[in-house]
Amino acid sequence: MGGTFYMIIVILSIPGNGSGVMIWGMRKAKVGLFGIGLDTYWPQFKGLKRRLEGYVQTVAGRLERPGVEVVNLGPVDNPVKALGAGHRFRQEDVDIIFLYVTTYALSSTVLPVVQRAKVPVIVLNLQPAPAIDYPSFNKMGDRTAMTGEWLAYCASCPVPEIANVFNRSNISFHQITGMLHDDWACWREVDEGIGAARVANVMFHNRLGLMGHYYCGMMDIASDLTRHCATFGGHMEIVEVDELAALRRDVSAAQIKSRVAEFKKVFAVQPDCSLAELQRAARTSVALDRLVREHDLGSLAYYYMGTGNAANEDAISSIILGNSLLTARGVPVAGEYEVKNAQAMKIMDTFGVGGSFTEYYAMDFTDDVVLMGHDGPGHIAIAEGKTKVRPLKVYHGKVGRGLSVEMSVKHGPVTCLSVVETTDGTLKLLVAEGESVPGPILEIGNTNSRYRFRIGARAFVNNWNVHGPAHHCAVGVGHVADKIEKLGKLLKMETVRVC
Repeated sequence: MGGTFYMIIVILSIPGNGSGVMIWGMRKAKVGLFGIGLDTYWPQFKGLKRRLEGYVQTVAGRLERPGVEVVNLGPVDNPVKALGAGHRFRQEDVDIIFLYVTTYALSSTVLPVVQRAKVPVIVLNLQPAPAIDYPSFNKMGDRTAMTGEWLAYCASCPVPEIANVFNRSNISFHQITGMLHDDWACWREVDEGIGAARVANVMFHNRLGLMGHYYCGMMDIASDLTRHCATFGGHMEIVEVDELAALRRDVSAAQIKSRVAEFKKVFAVQPDCSLAELQRAARTSVALDRLVREHDLGSLAYYYMGTGNAANEDAISSIILGNSLLTARGVPVAGEYEVKNAQAMKIMDTFGVGGSFTEYYAMDFTDDVVLMGHDGPGHIAIAEGKTKVRPLKVYHGKVGRGLSVEMSVKHGPVTCLSVVETTDGTLKLLVAEGESVPGPILEIGNTNSRYRFRIGARAFVNNWNVHGPAHHCAVGVGHVADKIEKLGKLLKMETVRVC
């Protein structure tokens, strides 16, 4: 896999106010596990079955983690059990299967399981130790016992047979080869596989809200909603700006006061922000929370002019702070009706690394960095320090004025992700790893960061652009390209890694 590995733990939480905003996608991912062996061996080699069952239990323990349910069927050692295991996995609605090859087994004990379950499969070719203790082994004397000992190390033996049958059956699979114990690289791959399965599960159950319409003239933003559902699963829920405006009318003075207090706690509200604008943004924020809750939204893409309708314009021009709070609570919000980027942000957020709405601002050839950001919302949970709130007299290119957010993404490793609609209408993932670096930014009341890429700013921009992404992308903290590539394999999506 290569590259430097960073372990990033991001706690995406914002001090609550009892608003009850739902963090969508909390349905547990289900991971199926089964071992394979050959029932003919058990009466021949004393203790072998129990030993291999112990290995399966060890793997089951390593797969367990918050938000994941492990369905462990134990060893499957004949075709009858294989058929039953396939039915069981299908009944349990597992998202992915780990096939642990404990010793030699017939491919007929594998194919029915995977055929029936119809979910991605990862083959675990794990040996119990780095090597057989040759001197001790050769001193055993009893050749039957020696064969039983050898079979406990025989995980790699049937993998070619399994791969052959999978390929001839058009079943895609991923292999992880290594050791059961003390193999950091192996278990990192396992962790990434589970993480990818969890993200795929969340995306399949996600309800993406669509509020408003496209920004006129942004031809790159338009996307095929049916293709999104076919690729990721999920549901597209059309919500009306008029509903948000109506909900704003029901917000009480007490709710506004409480939300303004939350703003001041969460953000670095600048002195030139008027109380009236804070109250206007607070009213919209409370209404947004209710809109998300009533429609069970897990993400949102929006844009609206509101021209000629004072209530709608008031709602849309005061939306940035509320959207930033939602984004940090696990409901990513993408502006300019950018559905593809709402999907990218949700993927990044589910991986636990954030996912802030961004685009190119400019290039700094002196420092060899790319300046990227947007006019909001921002993922304030991954900000370098507190996110500032500033008043703007005009929203450039948009109707209205009001409060906006100014932040940089935390300094350190970052990953950029774009969901790209290709020339043949399919979706692919475009990813790049870089670093958020300190330095001067544009203090204009928008999100803004300086990103350095190992291939240089010029090559990054050229190589990124050649794949034809829309002008937005999602940025998160940490290097997670390996995880995104595994997600692409699970979803059968092309994944391109620029750097």
